Amino acid sequence: MSIVEAQGVHKSYGAVEVLKGVSFAIEPGQVVAIIGRSGSGKSTMLRCLNGLETINAGDITVAGHKLDHDRKRLLDLRRDVGMVFQSYNLFPHLTVGENIALAPSIVKKMAASKIDGIVDQVLTQVGLLDKKDCYPEQLSGGQQQRVAIARSLAMEPKVMLFDEVTSALDPELTAEVLRVMENLAASGMTMVLVTHEMEFARRMAHTTIFMHQGKVHEAGPSKALFAQPRTPELQQFLGAGALK
Repeated sequence: MSIVEAQGVHKSYGAVEVLKGVSFAIEPGQVVAIIGRSGSGKSTMLRCLNGLETINAGDITVAGHKLDHDRKRLLDLRRDVGMVFQSYNLFPHLTVGENIALAPSIVKKMAASKIDGIVDQVLTQVGLLDKKDCYPEQLSGGQQQRVAIARSLAMEPKVMLFDEVTSALDPELTAEVLRVMENLAASGMTMVLVTHEMEFARRMAHTTIFMHQGKVHEAGPSKALFAQPRTPELQQFLGAGALK
């Protein structure tokens, strides 16, 4: 049974239709990469999966939660779905440990003793336990992004969404964030990532979805899709330096 399912999703901003009937399904434990040019609708689609954007038509179900306008159901969904953005969005006045502890404390009402153990666990997972008492400004961009991933993991999500999480990082820092994501994938976490890291998508994603002009233009097993793109649009996209 699919853990993420989108059926005929439409999304418009005023007169501009950004998503034009997007459908796909993702099985538990799968890593799915969404690629495409700027303006193809890929980040909008990802934000729809977490209810950050309301859709105009279609259906979305994530981790057993059907997305609708009910606020309680939306909050329930967000307890099970973690999202990491391009910008780290860490609170500068809180330490790394405090940033991570905030959501489990407020949203899940966890006991402080349990939260402390989870903080240590997720920081170990991203290789930053020694930075627990540091403030965000004392960390590199790559370290801040790894803390943002740890913060999502602390909520024990069933699905993780990543929106261009390495696009603001230099190659060395990108590599350290991608290593964390590889380890997450190896642990069986269901992951959906919008990315411009084509080699990472080819190597790590079970499935790649190529979006073009608001639609799923081509999709399939990543290695096959990258090796033999079927449509001229994907051939051109990959041939324009996307794999460099």
